[in-house]
Amino acid sequence: MNGTGENVKVDVTNSELSGALLAGGLSRRMSGREKAFLDLAGVPLLLRTLAPLHRISAWSIIANGDAARFSSFGLKVFSDLRPDFPGPLAGIETALTIATTPWVLVIPVDLPFLPEDLVDKLAAAAMDPTQPVTVASRGRLHPTVCLWPRASRPNITAALDANRLALGGWFARNPHQVVEFPCREGAPDPFFNINTPDDLLAARRWLENGITRS
Repeated sequence: MNGTGENVKVDVTNSELSGALLAGGLSRRMSGREKAFLDLAGVPLLLRTLAPLHRISAWSIIANGDAARFSSFGLKVFSDLRPDFPGPLAGIETALTIATTPWVLVIPVDLPFLPEDLVDKLAAAAMDPTQPVTVASRGRLHPTVCLWPRASRPNITAALDANRLALGGWFARNPHQVVEFPCREGAPDPFFNINTPDDLLAARRWLENGITRS
C-alpha cells in the first residue's frame, strides 16, 4: 500500500514465482484412487493440471505418505507440517513455509482445464504484497486456486493454531483480490475439478471431443 492506504500495483516477476500442487487429500470419493495418477487420454492428471502453467518453472508437490510414488514426475515432495490431514489450509501453510520465492501459486492436483492465462492474470491482479489473489467463475469463488504471498504464512499458521481449518473461512476474514474467469459455452468450467468417478468420465468425454480449455 502507499501512504494513503490505497492499493498499489505489485510487479510479480517470473523470478518471484514458484508453484505448489496440493496432492495430500484422502480421495475418499474416488475410493482411495490417488488423483495425481488418474489417466486422462494417456496423461496423468497431475501433468494435465500443470500443462498450461508454463510461466512457473519451479514446482513442488505437497503430499503425505511415501514420496517415492511421485518420483516419475521429477518434483520435490513435502509432507504437511501438521498431522492427521487437516485440509488444504495446512497444505498452503506447508507450501509457503518451504517456498524460496515471494509469491507461490498453490493449486490442487485435479484441475485438468485450467486457463492458459491463469498465471498472467493472477500476477497482473496483485495489488498488495500481503494479499493473496484467488479466482472465481460464474460468480463462485475457488479459493484452492490462489497466488499467495509468502507473507501470508504467519496469518495462516495463526488460523490453524486456533483450529480455524476452513479455507473459505480464512478468505471471509482476510483481505484478498479476486480474478473472474469466463466460461465458454459447451466447455467445462476452467476450475472443474475431479472429485468422483463421474467427474473423471466427464473430463474424458470433453477431451475425446477435442475440448481442452474453457
